[in-house]
Amino acid sequence: MTGKGKRFPLSLSAVVDRSTNREGQASPKVAKSVATPQTATQNAAAQHAKRAASAFEPRAHNAPAASHERPAALISDAVRHAMVARIGKAGVRDAKVLAAMQAVPRHLFLDPGLSAQAYVDASLPIGYHQTISQPYIVARMIEAMRNNANNGELNRVLEIGTGCGYQAAVLSLVAKEVYSIERIKPLHELAKANLRPMRIANIRLHYGDGMLGLPQVAPFDGIILAAAGMEVPQSLLEQLAIGGRLVAPVGGRHQVLQLVQRIGKFEWTSETLEDCHFVPLRAGTV
Repeated sequence: MTGKGKRFPLSLSAVVDRSTNREGQASPKVAKSVATPQTATQNAAAQHAKRAASAFEPRAHNAPAASHERPAALISDAVRHAMVARIGKAGVRDAKVLAAMQAVPRHLFLDPGLSAQAYVDASLPIGYHQTISQPYIVARMIEAMRNNANNGELNRVLEIGTGCGYQAAVLSLVAKEVYSIERIKPLHELAKANLRPMRIANIRLHYGDGMLGLPQVAPFDGIILAAAGMEVPQSLLEQLAIGGRLVAPVGGRHQVLQLVQRIGKFEWTSETLEDCHFVPLRAGTV
């Protein structure tokens, strides 16, 4: 599959109330940016998946969605555009990454009760003490991974920590193949339920121990970790292609975003990008 022409088969307009006059809608208040993850409440994954999937159910003659389920003011292109504009002002310059952030409807990966906060630049709970990452940090990590010697070309990438599937959806628009591993079974199922209606052909979800990676399909042009360990697992470094880039949060109480580039068979370089805060990287499956 080539990287050209990839898009979400269902446009955002197909799942919002077209009869709503958006020009008269008041813009939602933007909360102060919070970079630290919130302690997640225990959500019922099955119920969440059912609600997410129902937003994409076919409707006769493009009939509008029920306005009480997805308020148009919260899911409009304009609100998401404002989020992307803030990311750009914060320093992300990669036009392809910004376009991907604009294209992916973040609210559809969240519990409906959090829809009002979907486009605030903050991490949000998705259940099981995990979070959907802050939009800025998602864009920042992908931009760093794309800034390679191959003009940003990414044939195969690996994501460690699928969560609700949001970052995998963004990655699908900048890479030809996306492999994503989740160690928490209910979240793996939630991500599948969230992504299935979007019919994204170049994402492969795996349930397993992300610290082991996927040696059977390595090497990867890029690897992104959505959880912080005290160091990057050696198994993941070895699955990086020569010239490939790995971006990961590293540390305990104080965490930094680390960029690792493989420059030879037994040689890697590393640099620190900025401070960050992620949930802990853990081994095994649950």
